[in-house]
Amino acid sequence: MIQIGEYHVLKMSRATDFGVYLENEQEEEVLLPNKYVPEGLKAGDEIEVFVYLDHEERPVATTLKPYIKLDQFGSLKCAEVSQVGAFLDWGLEKHLFVPFKEQVLPMVAGESYLVFCYLDLETNRLAASSKVHAFLDNEELSVEPFEEVNLIISNKTDLGYKVIINQLHLGLIYKDEVFKNLYEGDELKGYIKKIREDNKIDVTLQRPGYRSIEPNADKVMEKLQESGGVLKLSDKSDPELIYQTLGMSKKSFKKAIGTLYKQRLIEIRKDGIYLNSENK
Repeated sequence: MIQIGEYHVLKMSRATDFGVYLENEQEEEVLLPNKYVPEGLKAGDEIEVFVYLDHEERPVATTLKPYIKLDQFGSLKCAEVSQVGAFLDWGLEKHLFVPFKEQVLPMVAGESYLVFCYLDLETNRLAASSKVHAFLDNEELSVEPFEEVNLIISNKTDLGYKVIINQLHLGLIYKDEVFKNLYEGDELKGYIKKIREDNKIDVTLQRPGYRSIEPNADKVMEKLQESGGVLKLSDKSDPELIYQTLGMSKKSFKKAIGTLYKQRLIEIRKDGIYLNSENK
């Protein structure tokens, strides 16, 4: 089945005056308009395309790549607002529709919003919703503690930041573990810190537990060598300064220099840490 909102690798079946028709193995066809037909494409050739509905609500293929596809989250800019809803720029000629009932707050043209692209089963049209948490599922988890995951920042709370994990689950980064500015729609890597009994997920931007010690110790050593053997940081330093300098939390920094000290690679003084002379 040629599903709208998805990428497909299809074979050219026939040419017309207004484009070429592509087909799948079941011989279902979809039109690729002339403006998207690459030079030299001939019958039998395969091509990857994205399928969506055109302005007349007909399935059509394009070689353009939208910013998100069906069942994906992403940050999109509102192009316009009308009497029926908002329309988002998602990289295709026809904008992505957001009904008023699917807007957490009324959307404003020119502003960006984190949304989920879904298929409206009543109309068989692609649409988007900013009520993103409604499309996340923590009943059956596909992640494990310490696993590296892809994150999208959802929203800020009193506890920290809610995040979308691997486009599937809802998690939380606690505010005392964040050392840089985060904004809705930001995409970044993180790690599963803890899975609670109720399947709530704690996420961290640092490798949790013992797994963070060795990589961070290596990072401190590299920075020391780049800085001539001296870093004006200590366990009394401001957490933000540590993060700006090394890209790690104060807790990870303390573990890292503890490891290096035990290996006699550094000296820890009141004004900072120093490479031992034989390591310079």
